[in-house]
Formats: sequence, C-alpha cells, structure tokens
Amino acid sequence: MEDQLIAADLEGGKKGKHPKALYILFLTEMWERFAYYLMVGILLLYLIDDKTGGKGMTEKMGADVVGSFIALVYLTPFIGGLLADRYLGYIRSIFIGGTLMALGYFGLAIPGNTALYVSLLLIIVGNGFFKPNISTLLGNIYNRDDLKPLKDNAYNIFYMGINIGALVCNFVAAYLRNQYGWGYAFAAAGIGLVIGMIILASNLPKVRIGEVKKEIHQEDMPLGKIFGYVFLPAIIAAIIGWILPKMIFGQTIMGSQSNDAFIFACLPIIAFYISLYIKAKGQDKKGIGSLLFIFGISIIFWTIYNQNSTGLTLWAQKHTDRTVSPTAQKVASSLGFLQTVSDTPRLVDKVDPYFVDVKDNSAVAEPMGDHYLKLQNGNIVDKNTHTVQVMGPDAYFNNVPKEEWPPAHSEQLANTELFQSINPLFIIIFTPMIVFIFSYLRRRRREPSTATKFGLALFISGLSALVMVFAIMSVNSVYLQKTSPYWLWGTYAVFTVSELLLSPIGLSLVSKLAPARLTALLMGGWFLSTSIGGKIAGVMTSFWDDFTDKKVFFLILVIAAFIGGILIFSRLKSLNSIVKEKTGSA
Repeated sequence: MEDQLIAADLEGGKKGKHPKALYILFLTEMWERFAYYLMVGILLLYLIDDKTGGKGMTEKMGADVVGSFIALVYLTPFIGGLLADRYLGYIRSIFIGGTLMALGYFGLAIPGNTALYVSLLLIIVGNGFFKPNISTLLGNIYNRDDLKPLKDNAYNIFYMGINIGALVCNFVAAYLRNQYGWGYAFAAAGIGLVIGMIILASNLPKVRIGEVKKEIHQEDMPLGKIFGYVFLPAIIAAIIGWILPKMIFGQTIMGSQSNDAFIFACLPIIAFYISLYIKAKGQDKKGIGSLLFIFGISIIFWTIYNQNSTGLTLWAQKHTDRTVSPTAQKVASSLGFLQTVSDTPRLVDKVDPYFVDVKDNSAVAEPMGDHYLKLQNGNIVDKNTHTVQVMGPDAYFNNVPKEEWPPAHSEQLANTELFQSINPLFIIIFTPMIVFIFSYLRRRRREPSTATKFGLALFISGLSALVMVFAIMSVNSVYLQKTSPYWLWGTYAVFTVSELLLSPIGLSLVSKLAPARLTALLMGGWFLSTSIGGKIAGVMTSFWDDFTDKKVFFLILVIAAFIGGILIFSRLKSLNSIVKEKTGSA
C-alpha cells in the first residue's frame, strides 16, 4: 500500500507537476522556521528586559549570549548532516531534531537561568539534526530524472515557506508577550514546531521517497577521524580560551570568556581546512583554495545578516520612532500588537555614586516632586534612598525631548520584534522579481556568473549598512532624537537583494567546487563561516555602548563589505574559470 502511495505521489512529476511531498515539507519547514524566528526575534529583548519578566542582563551580556547561540546553531548542522548521511537517515534525524528543539522552546518558558541555558543547548543540538536534513530530503526527491527540471522551482517554493513562517511569527510573539508574558511567546514556538512535526508524521509515505541513505565510500573521511582532527582539538582549544587569557592577562581578550573560547576553538578548525588545501593537488587544490577564499569573505556577509537579531534589534528598540498613526493604533491595539510604555520614574537597585559623593545636594540637583531630584549628570534619584530612577519601562523616553512626551504619561508603541518581519516580507516580494530578471538574462545568455552574484551581494550588503549611516545623519543626535522607521525598511529592502543573490548559491557553490570525497567537510566550512559571522555580530553588538558615534559601528560593516566585494571581483576571472572547469558552466 505504501509503495502505491509513493507511486501515486510521483505521478505528478511525470506530468510536470510537483509531487505532494514538496507541500508536506513546505508546511513542516514553515512551522519550524515560525518557531525558530519567533524565538530568536525576541531572545535579545527577553535577555535584557528587567521590567516585564525578562532576565535583566546587561546589553553586553545579552548580545554575548545571542551571538554565541547563533554561532553554535550554525555549527551543529555539519555534524547532524554527517550523522544522517551515514547512520541515522534523514527522516529519523528530522524527528530527533524537532523533538529537541520543541523541548528547548517550551523550556524557555520556565523561569531560571539553568532552564534558559539548557533550553538554548537543546535548540542548538536539535537544529543540527533538523536543518540540513529536511533540505537534503527535498533534494533527494527531486534527484529523479523526471523531477530534476522542477528542482530549482521546488526550492523557491520551499524558501517561500521559510519566509512565511518568519513573517508571521513576530506578530504572534508581540501579541503573546504583550498580553500574557514572555513564557507564552516561547511556548508558542514550541507549539508551532509540534504542529510541523504532526504534519510530517501524518504524511510519511509521501516523503519516504527522499530517504536515500548515502553510501560510504573508501575515500570518505571516517567520523572518528573527523572528530579527532577537527572537533576534539576545537573543544580543547575552547577550554584553553575560556581559562588562559583571564589567567595570564587578568582579563578577557574579546570582551568575555565565551568570545575568547569561541575564537580559540575556531583556530584548529581553520588550521585543518588550510591543511586540506596544502595537501591537495591539481584541480582539487584550485577548488579547495577558491572555497576557502569564498568562506573567508562570506563571514562579512553573515556578520551583516545577523545584525537582524543583534545590532538592528537594539536600534529598533532604542533609536527608532515606534509610535503609530491614530488610525493604525486602533487596529494594532485591538489585535494586541502594541506595547504601552510610561514616563513614570521607577526605582532600581542602584545607588548613584555621583549623588552620594556630593555633600551639598542643592548645588547639583533640582527638585522633581516630593521625592525626586534631577542631577546635573542627567540622572534622576530618590533623595531619601539615593537610588537611580529610570524613565519608562524600556527607556524609550531617554532620547525623546521632554516636551514631546505624551500628555497622558504613557504611549503605545509597535513591538520591537515586528521590525524583523520586514526582511521575510521583502523576500516574498522580491523572489519572483529576481527569478524573472535572471530568467530573462539567462535566455539572452547575459546572466551573471555565480561568482559575480557573490561579489554583487557583498557590495549590496554594504549598501544596506550605509543606509543606517544615513539614518544616523538624519537626526542631530541619536541620543536626543528618534529616527524614522523608514530607515529600517530601507536597510532591510537593500539587504534582501543581497541575500537573494548569495544565500541560495552558497551550498550549491560548495557542491560544484569541492572534491567529491571532501564535500561534507567543505559544507562544514560554509557553516563555519556562517557561524563566525553570527558570533562577530554578537561581539560587535556587545560593544554597542562603546560606539559613542553610532556611524562608526555601521561604517565598519560598509567598509568590510566593500573590501570583500573588491576582493571577489579581483579574482573573478579565476573563480569563473575554476567553476567552469569543474562543472562546464560558470
């Protein structure tokens, strides 16, 4: 009976139609990405929130945790993919990963730091089993001769599922955390993932055609050897990085022990990939060398990409005007998408040393009501306890002139995480346009080569960061004024073009240039570059307050991206030649 169902499912492919398996995987991935982007969209906000039930971390520590999480979540797919290829199979790995991630999302709803870190670890490991294998399953289904012509179109449809989930999830997160609290929002991510797993489990006969276990060839590097050469040295180096700098220098090198540990862990992995290049010969050497060059440059792109969950999240929260028009306010408020902030002073557990050291209070402070004094350094303190007052539950009014504060002493604002729906919205809008443009150019044999697209993506991602430089220049001071939300719309619009040029071709380029026996290892190199980019984004954001001129923060990204684009174009002829030699086309 199962064979008959599989045969019936494939029948559509022979008639130029997609098999039902595509839509099953589309819905599964849509719900999984709904869960992931819901969680990562509010993670930094949750960690630094000390007013509505969050963890109350400093921005520096919160950015460190998010950067480490993103770095590790992009590393584990390499391991999960290898285990699925050789031992577990793809469907079993997907269910293992989905189960671990669901437990992680539900765990984030539990109070306590232990629950937080255990939950993040479960999501990291679970993503390693889930993420690479659902894409591989889809690819295997479309490897049949009768379905190969539909493969690119199938991945476009699949990618739409990812972005529908990423678009919708932020509205769900905003509603639940506004109405019920953080825990309900994280639990919704868990429920979304469970729905995706139920859809897959209910339709297993339709997707089992993709369960093609990879044969282990003699030239494949055994997992034990990979562990001994790559992961064991990285684990040892991470431990050294965690302990040694603080022991020798009395402080960390990169701002935190986790940053130091990650950088140290990367060193033996990078050395291993360089050794592959040194030992290779002939065409293999050219292919590996080109990939290592591309991996190094792509770190810049992924650093800008991951600003979405780090730097741009802080920008949206602290420096963007999140008020909405009266008409929109009525609709959004009724749907629960707005949060209320107040300008009422609030006591925190901190004594202002400036106030305590001054004997004559009147010389440095002016009265503000019965209990409050405003100091010359701008702080507001309780005159009896000397504790600092904070204006507004999320400091929204800190850079709003007092004359612009609402007469009612409170304001309804769009939730910060809603801005993270802009990127997936533009992906859904721009994808058909990009596909049409390249199809048009392909028919006229003028489509840019893969390497050209890569270089263009670097330049365009740099332009997206340049938009933020103009955003800062649009006001006299970001410490005194909010910037228009249209600047965030602009930077996401520009970046989305670069994402559509680079992201879909990355793994394809690895498969084209990597020697057959090293494909899996070099796929790991692509994930490593993504991981390092995520970590750098977190490190940069952890120093957010140290950038007194915020233009410098974004100009670093602009300059790095432009240099990356120039380097790609400087080797364009060589890259095109190597791709052509390996595949017959550029």
